[in-house]
Amino acid sequence: MSKSAASGETLYIQHFGNEEARSLDYYLKQMQGYTALKKAFGMKAEQIIDEVKASNLRGRGGAGFPTGTKWGFIPKASQKPKYLVCNADESEPGTFKDRDLMRFTPHLLIEGMVIGGYTIGAHTGYIYIRGEYTREAKLLRAAIDEAYANGYLGKNILGSGFSFDLTVHRGAGAYICGEETGLLNSLEGKRGEPRVKPPFPAQAGAFGGPTIVNNVETLTAIPFIVNQGGKWFASLGRAEKSGGTRLFCVSGQVKKPGLYELPSGGVTLRQLIYDYCGGILGDKKLRAVIPGGSSAPVLTPDEIDVVLDIEPLMKIGSMLGSAGVMVVSEDYCLVRLIWRITKFYEHESCGQCTPCREGCKWMKDVLWRIESGKGRDQDLALLLDIAENINGKTLCALGDAAAGPVLSFVRKFKADFEAHIRGKRCPHAP
Repeated sequence: MSKSAASGETLYIQHFGNEEARSLDYYLKQMQGYTALKKAFGMKAEQIIDEVKASNLRGRGGAGFPTGTKWGFIPKASQKPKYLVCNADESEPGTFKDRDLMRFTPHLLIEGMVIGGYTIGAHTGYIYIRGEYTREAKLLRAAIDEAYANGYLGKNILGSGFSFDLTVHRGAGAYICGEETGLLNSLEGKRGEPRVKPPFPAQAGAFGGPTIVNNVETLTAIPFIVNQGGKWFASLGRAEKSGGTRLFCVSGQVKKPGLYELPSGGVTLRQLIYDYCGGILGDKKLRAVIPGGSSAPVLTPDEIDVVLDIEPLMKIGSMLGSAGVMVVSEDYCLVRLIWRITKFYEHESCGQCTPCREGCKWMKDVLWRIESGKGRDQDLALLLDIAENINGKTLCALGDAAAGPVLSFVRKFKADFEAHIRGKRCPHAP
């Protein structure tokens, strides 16, 4: 996998691939490690939140909610303990940025969590990591041991009077636990099902206490913001509402797939594919792009001049999500692709909501009927009807994640489905 960065300032990419970067010694000497924590201890919580707000840091897990605003939701006084939880589940297909952040810069995440804990008044933190990330879990635990041994975790950190304990909690490989309340249920040893909201986690989260759940990439930005200031971080971005750089995961039929660190709102989808990734593999034609992980509605080649940021993608009916960009060339069957995506969501549905539980299975079955050459003319209207009966009618976003792609594929690439139905076979089959 190639790894590249845009011209200009980068925060992460230069450390990826360097196994020494995961050590405390490297972090202290090469990355100004834990200097932000020392600075934070000299600031009031409100000052740190103000800097995070000024940074225009938005959640990197998919929702894109302003981080400083989210932290501000935590009540100052609480009879129950407060918690900071890192969502390291990263189970959105097409996404692999958090994996390398944990693999090569674990102390950056730890420092971000200690600062976050200090800011919201939490003395306990959890890193909830997907079960398949066995290597990353092991590396995180080793880094946490280093931090404890050198006074960056535990009681009275750096003589500040503030104490913070951090635990790595491995999930069992469930996509639904990437949803923050499903994650919290799993963390508590319960079935991984999303909760009814309200109350929201900031009021009643882990073990009933006020809780903030942030993505890995979100938390690794915190030390940079505290050290350099919110305005500096905001200036790294090119969009009014999005600051900093962003890690884009590019996979599929491109010549140079991999991780790309680019300014938030700084490039278009076309520039990412052709200028950074070298274009389509085999110099084929572009057929489609999924811009934000498999749950993002698909885009056609005519739509790739869009700026890679939250609002521009929303405006054209898709989303940036986890910034997992999947590129599809002309010689790949789109019907088979959306069937495979839908099969994933059918398998990963927790089954709590009837529209999602039943609808995902129906969509998968109808799509397979079309792909296998047994489709009927009425199947396209049926797919749209099923998807519309899922969309917006479930407790969490998994239903939308399954319905949105189906709606976009059927509407934008209707001719592909019709070719399967009328030809009684997949045109791409040998």
